[in-house]
Amino acid sequence: MARLLVVQNGPGGGPGRFGDWLVADGVSLDVVRAYAGAPLPRRLTHDGVVVLGGGYLPGDDVRAPWLAPTRALVAEALERGAPVFGICLGGQLLAHVAGGTVRGEHGEPEFGSTPLTLRPGAGDDPLFGGLPERVTAVEHHVDAVTALPPGAAWLMESERCPYQAFRVGDRAWGVQFHPEAGADRMRSWDPQRLRARGLDPAELCRRAERDEPAAEAVWHGVARRFAAVVRGRGRGEPGFSR
Repeated sequence: MARLLVVQNGPGGGPGRFGDWLVADGVSLDVVRAYAGAPLPRRLTHDGVVVLGGGYLPGDDVRAPWLAPTRALVAEALERGAPVFGICLGGQLLAHVAGGTVRGEHGEPEFGSTPLTLRPGAGDDPLFGGLPERVTAVEHHVDAVTALPPGAAWLMESERCPYQAFRVGDRAWGVQFHPEAGADRMRSWDPQRLRARGLDPAELCRRAERDEPAAEAVWHGVARRFAAVVRGRGRGEPGFSR
């Protein structure tokens, strides 16, 4: 069975339903709770890497010393052509490692179910090609990628944050949103923090619940595609579906 290394950067940021979908499609997950002091491997012996979200910038080594070895593993994966999927902080870290730029507290923050737009460059992408032109996903960020790595494919955008999804090389993807999080994850968010930003926690949950059926179908499909990439299969082969 193909194996993925999953780097968890915070107690509330597990692989969630995205991880469940990968496992259901024949990929084994080794989740390392790096935030809790669990050691990361020195070299990548897995078939690919998933880096999850967290409340740090990619180079925040003082507060999060495990980010340095995480960056090294992602760099190794890029060099080897091993699949990578980075979510929120993980996507920012991929951009940083590949030569893009990330800024803290940049632009307008995004919280809750957010409309995303598929870009023309996504047409032939193994994960995003053929997705609906408009879809929603859960967002929870104040930091953002401000410049993509050289040669990266720009795949999705939102009104407030242009770089919502991108691909580096052939098999490494970064997303700013949270495909692993459904409406239930939002109930664990700090309501006082949301109200301090002028947001209504109950309305955020209602909107996410309304959008969830369509969004879940899309991100489940993306997880299946990524699982196929990890297993070494491609579009058009038996068992691979959009």
